[in-house]
Amino acid sequence: MKISVSLLSSYLYCSRKLFLEKVLLLEEPPKESLVLGSIRHETYDNINKKEEEIVTSIKKRTTLENLEVLYKQNYLQILRKAIANNRKRLEEVNINMLEAYKKSFPFIMEESSIRANNIFNFIKTNNVFGDELWQKLTPKILSELRVESEELKLKGIIDQVHVYDNEYVPFELKTGRTPSDGVWPSHRIQIAAYSLLLQEKFNKQIKEGFVVYLDSKEKRHITINPFMKQEVKQIVDDIIALLESKELPDFCNNENKCKKCGLRQTCYNEEEINNLLKIRIA
Repeated sequence: MKISVSLLSSYLYCSRKLFLEKVLLLEEPPKESLVLGSIRHETYDNINKKEEEIVTSIKKRTTLENLEVLYKQNYLQILRKAIANNRKRLEEVNINMLEAYKKSFPFIMEESSIRANNIFNFIKTNNVFGDELWQKLTPKILSELRVESEELKLKGIIDQVHVYDNEYVPFELKTGRTPSDGVWPSHRIQIAAYSLLLQEKFNKQIKEGFVVYLDSKEKRHITINPFMKQEVKQIVDDIIALLESKELPDFCNNENKCKKCGLRQTCYNEEEINNLLKIRIA
């Protein structure tokens, strides 16, 4: 069995909710944040596929402003297509396509500026263009990189990996509240898990990772240490035990989490929970 890295975050957030979703097969009603998140992931995935074409099309020295225009034109076209692909899901959460575009626009503009600056500075230093520019470009930014491991019993999709020669640095892009210091525990464990998966995939030691909090535009650093592997493995084992268990975990006792949860009514309905347990785990 291989579990998604996202389940590690879900488990740390609320193991009871994870049990309701994965064992009792309850589905949380669609949320605006989840639909917009799907649009963002689809957009970044296609951005990654387009990157080589954009870079190799640059045949001569140009201004940063021209590069930003080039990237923005391509990225906004990709964003519009992703929104159109998710039209029905947007309707389910009462968001029209224009609203989705306005909410997603700043993140995509930020991404286009980052990549345009990366290319501009590299050209300025190395004076290479076209295919040679793509071959020598450092860092290369890979988006939506799929990784998995039989040994770790994990699989997942990393938001971004920045490749510096033979070094790989994972980045997780997060919306929502930014912690006052460091990163949220669930985000830290995700970066740790992705670092282990990258290490196995490329046979390279991963020294660090970053969580980028998009709403506040803050980038938080995480140093990868040898103890994280055992920590990740323990959580994976705990999740597998949970998924195979017949016992419902206790409440998380966090009022803020419960208020936001789409499963809270069922979660606190003892009779309904008992009936579901009988049906699913009989």
